[in-house]
Parts: sequence; C-alpha cells; structure tokens
Amino acid sequence: MVKNAGGMDMIKAFTMKLYEGQEQEYERRHNLLWPEMKDMIHEYGGKNYSIFLDKETLTLFGYIEIEDEKKME
Repeated sequence: MVKNAGGMDMIKAFTMKLYEGQEQEYERRHNLLWPEMKDMIHEYGGKNYSIFLDKETLTLFGYIEIEDEKKME
C-alpha cells in the first residue's frame, strides 16, 4: 500500500490467474458485471479501478485507488 503524492488515497495492486481456455468466459463475465462492480467500488471508497489480462501468461493485473482501507474490508 502506498500513499499518493498528496497523501490522500492509497493504491492497491493484485494479480490473479485464469485457467487455460477461460479467456472468453472471463471477458464475458467482466463485461456483464462491470456496472454493478463499478457501483460497489465507489460505494466502498474505491476509484480508478483497472484490470488487464496478459494473454501469454493468463495473469490478470488489477489496480485500484482507495480513500480508506477500512471501508474496503
């Protein structure tokens, strides 16, 4: 966890792995859930959430800025 230059938000990053052959299913579920996920992230003090898939390694890299870590628990 790292404070940004202004000392206001924290940045969290994470990784996850997809099972081989599940790339299309991941994309489908990601796209279907996004509106609800976006609302939930904002409700718990999160913003600027991004997730990227490395298709060669099937690794997902996630990034989120949060106002208060306790709200995300």
